[in-house]
Amino acid sequence: MNIRPASFSDISTITRIYAHAVTTGTASFELDPPDQAEMTRRMRAVLDGGFPYLVAEVDGTVVGYAYASSYRTRPAYRFTVEDSVYVAPQAQRRGVGRALLISLVEACAALGFRQMIAVIGDSNQAASIGLHRACGFEHVGNLRNIGWKFDRWLDTPLMQRALGAGATTPPGGSRQATASIRASDSNLH
Repeated sequence: MNIRPASFSDISTITRIYAHAVTTGTASFELDPPDQAEMTRRMRAVLDGGFPYLVAEVDGTVVGYAYASSYRTRPAYRFTVEDSVYVAPQAQRRGVGRALLISLVEACAALGFRQMIAVIGDSNQAASIGLHRACGFEHVGNLRNIGWKFDRWLDTPLMQRALGAGATTPPGGSRQATASIRASDSNLH
């Protein structure tokens, strides 16, 4: 398996992986899968914000992707990111998600981010909860019955892990993290 930075040439595969997650599961609360143009726009926003966007390849084929984005856009959150990890159905339960999440955690720590939040779609997502727990995340809360999909109410578990020094020291003004939040702030409405 090869983990590498995503490129716009990966968008068609990323779009298919995400479409499957949207239409068959509760990892995403979207109801209709976005098209390639929208997925391109989303990738550009992540990359322009200075956040990592990774893909996992097996035998030259993209089988999963992960990225970090701003947890919230207010400046005080600038050292906190939210992770997203999606794996193609044929590659699930083969370590792809774990390899992506470990690489994403390392990339975010190297950029000076201090906390990573997992906002997990549906408390029945045992695989995602287990993946995050195995990668050092702790359960910190649960938002009950906040999403309606597939004719049922869905919870949103929240998990968190420290990156680098976490909250043990002041952030030190990481330029990368500050640049990321400034890019995100320009999208406020």
